[in-house]
Amino acid sequence: MNLFFLVLMFTYLGGVYSNSTISIPSIVNIGAIFTFDSSIGKVAKLAMEQAVKDVNSNSSILHSTQLVLHMKSSNCSGFDGMIQALRFMETDAVAILGPQSSVVSHIVSHVANELRVPMLSFAATDPTLSSLQFPFFVRTTLSDMYQMTAVAEVIDFYGWKEVIAIYVDDDYGRNGVSALEDALATRRCRISYKVGIKSGADVDRNEITNVLVNMALMQSRVIVVHAHSNSGFMIFKVAHYLGMMQEGYAWIATDWLSTVLDSVSLPSETMDTLQGVLVLRQLTPDTDRKKAFFSRWNKLTDGSLGLHSYGLRAYDSVWLVAQAIDKFFSQGGVISWTNYTSLNDHKGKGGGLNLDAMSIFDNGTLLLNNILRSDFVGLSGPMKFDSDKSLVRPAYDVVNVIGNGVRRVGYWSNYSGLSVVSPETLYANPPNRSSANQHLHSVIWPGETISKPRGWVFPSNGKQLRIGVPIRASYREFVSPVKGTDMFKGFCIDVFVAAVNLLPYAVPYRFVPFGDGLKNPSYTEFVNLITTGYFDGAIGDIAIVTNRTRIVDFTQPYTASGLVVVAPFKKINSGGWAFLQPFTPLMWIVTACSFFFVGIVVWILEHRINDEFRGSPKQQLITILWFSLSTLFFSHRENTMSTLGRGVILIWLFVVLIINSSYTASLTSILTVQQLSSPISGIDSLKASDEPIGFQVGSFAERYLIEDIGISKSRLVALGSPEAYAKALQLGPNKGGVAAIIDERPYVEIFLSTQCTFRIVGQEFTRSGWGFAFPRDSPLAVDLSTAILQLSETGDLQRIHDKWITRSTCSLDNTEIDSDRLQLKSFWGLFIICGIACGIALIIYFLQIMLVLCRSSPSEPASNVGRIQRFLSLVDEKKGPSRSERRKRNGDEISPEDQLGRQPKRIQLTL
Repeated sequence: MNLFFLVLMFTYLGGVYSNSTISIPSIVNIGAIFTFDSSIGKVAKLAMEQAVKDVNSNSSILHSTQLVLHMKSSNCSGFDGMIQALRFMETDAVAILGPQSSVVSHIVSHVANELRVPMLSFAATDPTLSSLQFPFFVRTTLSDMYQMTAVAEVIDFYGWKEVIAIYVDDDYGRNGVSALEDALATRRCRISYKVGIKSGADVDRNEITNVLVNMALMQSRVIVVHAHSNSGFMIFKVAHYLGMMQEGYAWIATDWLSTVLDSVSLPSETMDTLQGVLVLRQLTPDTDRKKAFFSRWNKLTDGSLGLHSYGLRAYDSVWLVAQAIDKFFSQGGVISWTNYTSLNDHKGKGGGLNLDAMSIFDNGTLLLNNILRSDFVGLSGPMKFDSDKSLVRPAYDVVNVIGNGVRRVGYWSNYSGLSVVSPETLYANPPNRSSANQHLHSVIWPGETISKPRGWVFPSNGKQLRIGVPIRASYREFVSPVKGTDMFKGFCIDVFVAAVNLLPYAVPYRFVPFGDGLKNPSYTEFVNLITTGYFDGAIGDIAIVTNRTRIVDFTQPYTASGLVVVAPFKKINSGGWAFLQPFTPLMWIVTACSFFFVGIVVWILEHRINDEFRGSPKQQLITILWFSLSTLFFSHRENTMSTLGRGVILIWLFVVLIINSSYTASLTSILTVQQLSSPISGIDSLKASDEPIGFQVGSFAERYLIEDIGISKSRLVALGSPEAYAKALQLGPNKGGVAAIIDERPYVEIFLSTQCTFRIVGQEFTRSGWGFAFPRDSPLAVDLSTAILQLSETGDLQRIHDKWITRSTCSLDNTEIDSDRLQLKSFWGLFIICGIACGIALIIYFLQIMLVLCRSSPSEPASNVGRIQRFLSLVDEKKGPSRSERRKRNGDEISPEDQLGRQPKRIQLTL
């Protein structure tokens, strides 16, 4: 039996081995398309040759199958690249490494899609090479989407808001800069100017010179260069010649520059043109394998050719294909081809191309899936793809060109942003992209300075913004034209100029007047002109109200504002009854009742034990009144003998002290300070009347009063100047004037500084402010808001306000009319405390009486009436003196002087 199973097993394994021998070829062809003589191609060629050598010498992969690499040069030509890709199909290549160029990749990807041959590009970084459009295109390097995000974060880190971009005018350059625009926009930054230049043999020094001369006239001094090596070095050479590599400029180059710097040693005159440039370089982790390969590389090249990140990517791409093919064979995959039927109509018309050899890789999709599922660590880092078919954990070095080399100033990773710590260390911690966690080491900028460039200057040829300024007919302290010039002055103008000076970039602008100066313009029409594009912004005394915020963006308010009511007033003489004015009638009533109530409570508590609170009903009533009122002056002479009574008196005297002090202060104010009165108490009383109301011409107050308050338009009178305000208020509603004026507080403060016969009545009934208006989503509105906050924090905003807005003494004294009479709501807490104390004392007292009543009750049951009579008699009867009281009566504990002092009171009570 065992022999039978053994023979059966060997038969099965022999069949499997026989089938695998038949299906697995001894040679597998792959192709590579790149530019041999480029800085990337020179390194990639040698790196891929070494990778193929390592794969074929490794017995753990592909086993008896040899990997054969066929290389073709595309010469950075899309046409040549397509031809070479078609020729690879004649050799039955199962995968293509490359192309190196993004332009060539766009073209060859169509061929790869049609023939189902995976194409692995180790150098095409164009972010528009999408896996959706080109499913057989696999990027084994980092997309420029990540690189441009890193550039944008560096720009944002240094606080620059506008940059200039120079790019090579092809798919690689255009789409890379487009990705940079998107990345900057998310950080409220932008490219103020971008220009494409030619590349390769078509590089024109004169063209680059003209471009840089135009840039030198612009405001931005932050320049991003996204080009190829030939055009890029020409840019820096011309910039150095024009003096644009001096202090004040900031240059950022993408990884094209680091690729060249890592692969060859540049002449000193070339390095001189690059001093201070910030450069990005794809980050490849330092591992023992990488160090060993670098040592091996130096032996191969004798140090004549350096190894850059794209060379490492090319090396790993070969291993990626090899491992995918090995897995392909282990899954039973067969390398077979089917004729491309779409070419049948073109047979015999291919010229030098053998179109009959064009065929589709039958199992190309299986091989593609194996590539995308790969997960190993290569020389360049993890070779693993995410759901978007991009390499995981993209990261860059941020290096600074100094002397004859570069110095790393930090890292960027998609995981944690900018840092001075290696991303491999940060991957162990939760991601933290907060601004406080973004760091870079100091940079030596162009001009050999460590001071961060400001990033902008005032441009010589920049477009000026049309900033609208209202020409007012009144209140010219806020904004007014300077005679004989096109300039303006005033509080609003000074705030705007000071805020613009704090911006991290230049804002060229010119003031454009709005209005005829004969009357105040309509501010609603003024703001609407921003939406039409006539104005790029509007400044002045513009109130931030709801209907305006729907069409424009406002800055942070630079001054508070709100509608108030201004009305005439009359002086109130104190008169003979002025002593009654400190308290309101209700306060007088409650205070009087409290005196009487406390007197009754003390009488109840003292009646049984204190002879001074006994006597005939008339005498007891006089005692209650006398005792309670005398506490007002702290002159009561009746002694309180009970503990409860003394507690009540103590609390009541504190209440009397507070009331007495408040009354004295209020009466003093009434008799010594001028009192004002107005028939209008505020917006509510004004709304309830039918008298005319004045408002300022052009103000939003008219719409607000009609639509929000509900005042009839027929009651509103438009007034255009402070003089018109005064005249209308003096005439009054009966003589063709107005009862009151409603306007914004800043205007009213200036009006009252010269008109001392009018006052603000009531409270401010709206809350708003003044701001500068700009088109929707304008970054200038956000940046100016930050600048205004800085002005406020440093006190400059208040100093500007004090410079233009001054008050006279009459506006500072009694500006708002309000009653000084003391009301019950100010003292209800004291009365409640006193009432609670009295209540507690009475409850304790009556509990004591009930206890005495229970102890002295007869054994026979009594009726309810009898109990009440007994209770009342017990309350009224005189309690026997205690031992200490008897001693007092005998004079043991009382001095003769005390006895003589008490005698008049007994006499007084018996009168």
